[in-house]
Amino acid sequence: MLTSFCPVICTSRMDETRSFYARLFGFTVAHATPWYAALVRGGQRQHELALLDHTHPALPEALRTPVRAVRLTVAVADGDAAWERLAAHGAVEAAEQGEGRHVVIVDPNGVRVDVVAA
Repeated sequence: MLTSFCPVICTSRMDETRSFYARLFGFTVAHATPWYAALVRGGQRQHELALLDHTHPALPEALRTPVRAVRLTVAVADGDAAWERLAAHGAVEAAEQGEGRHVVIVDPNGVRVDVVAA
């Protein structure tokens, strides 16, 4: 049985990316080094996200590139409130309003984050 799932974003923009997910989605830093950050978001169901410097030797050399072509989906309880919060942080101007109650924003690496009403 799956007990944990933690996407890892390989990035050349560590500080900007960490700030993006903290500011817009409430992640906090559980552990950080200059080349790695473990982000968590507590609550009834804890969520995890990790950031890894794309040049770190832990990656095979062929994979040492920043992230490309990733889309994350984030489900929120109140789509209208989420839209207002994202707009207050300036994320909406770069967003695409999709069909129904969702919006797509883009993180500092080009990762598309689809925010949907649950």
